Amino acid sequence: MHTDNDALGTLVAADTIRLQRTLPGPIERVWRYLTEPELRRQWLADGAFGAPGDRHELVFRNNTLTENDAAPPAKYAGIADEARSRGRVIECRPPERLVISWDEDDAGLGSEVAFELEPRGSEVELVLTHRRLPGRDAMLSVASGWHAHLRVLIARLGEQTPPGLWASFNQLEAEYERLIPKAAA
Repeated sequence: MHTDNDALGTLVAADTIRLQRTLPGPIERVWRYLTEPELRRQWLADGAFGAPGDRHELVFRNNTLTENDAAPPAKYAGIADEARSRGRVIECRPPERLVISWDEDDAGLGSEVAFELEPRGSEVELVLTHRRLPGRDAMLSVASGWHAHLRVLIARLGEQTPPGLWASFNQLEAEYERLIPKAAA
């Protein structure tokens, strides 16, 4: 089974989006891009993960992630140079499953992201599920953001120049606006 690597995510619940991608393997290499800060910062964010239960902080520098990019949407301009997301590792089973909390507040509440990897010959099937999103605006932002960041990951794994993150995000947000019902979340 080969996944359409640019298919829109699937709304699997009112507060949950799922994206599936086929990535160049092997699985151990993809795992490193999920878990090692120096590789993860090339497509998503910097910051070290510890053992399950340990807290972490992801540092996003989206304005410098890709070259020849568009400007960020006005609503993200203030955090485009640097944004931070606190969370913790919920589950870690190398090289198949990583679950982290996302944007935890001081009470330890936040959403949850699961990365599931399965080898498929020389490729790896990634299923990314982001759940417990607090509303439609968060769903639009997260779906567009993950989709754009996964485009960068696929290019990095394929040793290609990635598309502009913000250019992708701007285009994708309009598509997710049509996909996600107004009553969602």
